[in-house]
Amino acid sequence: MIDTSLRLTMLNNNMSKSLDVVRKDPLVDRLSEKYLEKIRDIKTVDEFIEDYDVFSYAMKAFGLEDMTYAKAYMRKVLDEGVSSDEAFANKLTDERFRTFAEAFNFEQFGEATTSFEKVQQDVVDMYVRQTLEDQEGEDNTGVQLALYFERKAGNITNAMELLADPALAEVTRTLVGIADEAAGSDLDLQAAMIEERIDIEDLQDPDKVKELLVRFTSLWDLENQDISTSVPNVLLSGTSMVSMDEDLLMSLQGLKLGGI
Repeated sequence: MIDTSLRLTMLNNNMSKSLDVVRKDPLVDRLSEKYLEKIRDIKTVDEFIEDYDVFSYAMKAFGLEDMTYAKAYMRKVLDEGVSSDEAFANKLTDERFRTFAEAFNFEQFGEATTSFEKVQQDVVDMYVRQTLEDQEGEDNTGVQLALYFERKAGNITNAMELLADPALAEVTRTLVGIADEAAGSDLDLQAAMIEERIDIEDLQDPDKVKELLVRFTSLWDLENQDISTSVPNVLLSGTSMVSMDEDLLMSLQGLKLGGI
């Protein structure tokens, strides 16, 4: 297996080419074409969620593939939108749901929602990037995690948002030195440890993010050098997730106001 740091550098130095290879993959190309063909005709939340081709494609693009089955949960996210501070998506600590609701903003734009570029070609571009990360994860989960962290870091404003996303949390705990066994311990304590050792403002600086990822990839290789590359990826792969009751899912996601 190629050193994690080296592989990450190789990808970043040739990202456009790497993405183009994925984009031209026959399966990806076919799914993207079908999405673009159908999304323009969708006018309501119900139509969106009930069209499996479109909905599953969009969910994967936003890194929510493991939630595709949770239709009632996602319907609540979309129905309430993001306009109100009390909206469901705005209360969830995982910002992926808010980002999804901002893009597919049926609550604000109604039937016009799917006419915008941000839910057409922009979603296709996101799907291609997500697919690249998934493919890298098949060989090296550390590379997949680093690519994801690199892509999402600029949107993070506090330590709790890092902990709310399983993949971001994995990178962060590795950087900070929080053992896997402690991952389920007091989240406020973990957040305090993170803020002591990582300046959250640094996540807005791509160069400082790269420095963090150099450290992460080195630590990752040290911790996983004796582990087979075939270890299942339960962080980002929807097919690896165990289905769970939506009430339990909601409690695990946690709400910003009193949920954590």
